[in-house]
Amino acid sequence: MNKVEISGVNTSNLPLLSNEEKTALIKKIKQGDEKARQYFIQGNLRLVLSLIKRFYGKGENADDLFQVGCIGLIKAIDNFDLNQNVQFSTYAVPMIIGEIRRYLRDNNTIRVSRSIRDLAYKAINIKDKIYKEQQREASIEEIAKELNVEKEEIVMSLDAIQEPISLQEPAYSENTENIYIIDQVSDKKNTDELWTQNITIAESMKRLNEKEKMIINKRFFEGRTQMEVAEEIGISQAQVSRLERTAINHIRRIYK
Repeated sequence: MNKVEISGVNTSNLPLLSNEEKTALIKKIKQGDEKARQYFIQGNLRLVLSLIKRFYGKGENADDLFQVGCIGLIKAIDNFDLNQNVQFSTYAVPMIIGEIRRYLRDNNTIRVSRSIRDLAYKAINIKDKIYKEQQREASIEEIAKELNVEKEEIVMSLDAIQEPISLQEPAYSENTENIYIIDQVSDKKNTDELWTQNITIAESMKRLNEKEKMIINKRFFEGRTQMEVAEEIGISQAQVSRLERTAINHIRRIYK
């Protein structure tokens, strides 16, 4: 993306605004000054450019991403309140990123019904709201209760809007040789292989202490988050993470 011009905007001539200039311009914008609004948008386009870099490599046109990011920027300008006592960039970044993510979800190559997408967006909004207000991750149970739907519907809708990954995409590189995702996909028809793996994992689990067994079971067989496990058994998330890591390393040593 080493282009000087994107969506007709010469990025080498974009102004840089100080915090004082931004505050003064926002005050004018709130009073209906259209020139101040246009200059403020120009002064924040570098922020949009820096954020769309996170989405390179997804097969999307850079100009499209930039334009969508600008929509998020304008929404942030329209909704920003100086009384919130935060810098504009702090407020604008999640709105710009959210707008880009919505665009990518809506233009997913796998078509998902509108009702499923709407349910997923509602679930995401609840997750964001709970995290913002309580600084914690919302559980599937909480979201389902809030939306008055089954837990399975929430899980299905969130899975449906995930971006697909090509089986030909490299999973990792070993020396100079790429290992592709398709190489890591096992054949479920090969019941002997699955049977052997299940026996090995079951035997490995027997050698863990009770707390490690419980954490591994809840995290990887019940699909709970570390935060959910921590709340359920009454320890910190850091302790759950440490016990989980210890248990996994133990299983790996046995498995080898």
